[in-house]
Amino acid sequence: MGVINVSPESFHAGSVYHGDEAVLKAALGMVEAGAALIDVGARSSAPYLKTGISEGEETERLVRAVGMLAAKLPVPVSADTSRPAVARAALQAGARVVNDVSALAEPALARVVAEHDAGLVVGASAARPAPAEGGPSEMGRVEAPILTVRGILERALAAARTAGVPEERIVLDPGIGFFRDTGVPWHLWDVAVLAGLPALAGLGRPLCVGVSRKSFVGAITGREDPAARLPGSLAATAAAVLGGAALIRTHDVAETVDAVRVAERVRRAMP
Repeated sequence: MGVINVSPESFHAGSVYHGDEAVLKAALGMVEAGAALIDVGARSSAPYLKTGISEGEETERLVRAVGMLAAKLPVPVSADTSRPAVARAALQAGARVVNDVSALAEPALARVVAEHDAGLVVGASAARPAPAEGGPSEMGRVEAPILTVRGILERALAAARTAGVPEERIVLDPGIGFFRDTGVPWHLWDVAVLAGLPALAGLGRPLCVGVSRKSFVGAITGREDPAARLPGSLAATAAAVLGGAALIRTHDVAETVDAVRVAERVRRAMP
């Protein structure tokens, strides 16, 4: 899943494209490099940045890019949004998938997806906590992050089904990078979730994992600039594939395809 951002406030400046020509050129390059899906974002969802924009501005940005790409690309286009009205506009413009990082914080989003016979990627989010089990000390346990993520995804999956989205059109995302205030340092949380991916297999849906240039990679490697985090991102990608990921969301398609191919070969050889 190649990432195209038309949001200047995004955390990785290298992922932002200005103007139709630059957007189309980048997307076509990703498809040629092996992307099966292009994910377009018009509002940064990084939880540690102040990136709020109006619904109208997000709609205008997203519809322009999605409409142009949907008409010219040989692969489906995904709209990265958590707002139902924005999602509706993007689907009407030609998007075939909605990528929601909020775990359906607005349940109406799933109904919009169902009405348009589209696909849905549901991401776990700290804004949609699972019911607490045990006391606060539980959050310090190594397994707490993946148990929390699993609970959030179970509830989101149930909400999507209730809204009428066919199960075969739902993909789950463990929300790497979206848990900042849990009582566990965010980079340790993300590593624990990445290590615990096999525990999500029981949910019965494919996993989409986005680790590309994220802050936990920077914390581990000491690379503060997202532009310097490609090697760490590829290592995290390989770990995600070995853990069972079926879809990888990335800013760097060509390099990531190579990492995925090697990791897939190793995974197939594992007992």
